[in-house]
Amino acid sequence: MRFLRKRLRWVLGAGVIVVALAVGGPYVFIHFVEGTAPAKLKLPAAAGSSGSAALSARSVAATGKWNVGAGSVAGYRVGEILLGQHTTAVGRTSKVWGSLTITSTSVTSANFGVDMASVVSDQSARNAQFRSRIMDTSAYPTATFKLTTPIALGSIPAVGRVRSYPATGELDMHGVSAAVSFTVSAERTSKSLEILADIPIRFATWHIANPSIAGLVTTQSSGTLEVLLVMTKGPGNPVVTGSPSPSGTSSGSPITVPATTVPPLTVPAG
Repeated sequence: MRFLRKRLRWVLGAGVIVVALAVGGPYVFIHFVEGTAPAKLKLPAAAGSSGSAALSARSVAATGKWNVGAGSVAGYRVGEILLGQHTTAVGRTSKVWGSLTITSTSVTSANFGVDMASVVSDQSARNAQFRSRIMDTSAYPTATFKLTTPIALGSIPAVGRVRSYPATGELDMHGVSAAVSFTVSAERTSKSLEILADIPIRFATWHIANPSIAGLVTTQSSGTLEVLLVMTKGPGNPVVTGSPSPSGTSSGSPITVPATTVPPLTVPAG
């Protein structure tokens, strides 16, 4: 009988340890090993009214061609559940290029490219999955965006002011070209034009495999493409060697999803 009681205590103790590891292990990994996910991208703080007036006097003209310059970032943000613990996966790259043109009071054209193979998170295993099973960057190394409808600015925003506008275009990613609609926020400084956008991405639309790993990680069926562009009138970032220009298409012939079959994608409030 004493032996049975000891064995029962051992079994119960082992069970408690297993449960603790199942629950506590992911918690420890997420909160102490992986750490906090990077904060969302933001525009620089707007200057005060007096500063804005002083900067406006020597700021570069808003009209003309603007190139994507240093400080620009693009990447993904998606929610994950690791064995019951919620976390956020974030991957980013600074290998972004392209340009936009402002004519009168409208953005008349815009083309941008992102080197998808250079997108990295804080986890090497996640990066390996992203480059192979999920995005297949060897076959589809570049994502491109082309504005399809001019953006009416109304009036050119003053230096230090943040304005928001609706944007519509074609996002070519993972061999699929689909229509997207979203909101862009822009802030003009004395020397640059900074643009922020969060584009909701439903993985199935671009034929992207759900990042979930059975039994370990459950990922949402959609995520966000985060973009912060620092536009300059000077020379912009170079196109990554071997990548097509933003106005072109990715390697091979992309699958075009008719706009009538893709519901407009809008950025949720908040």
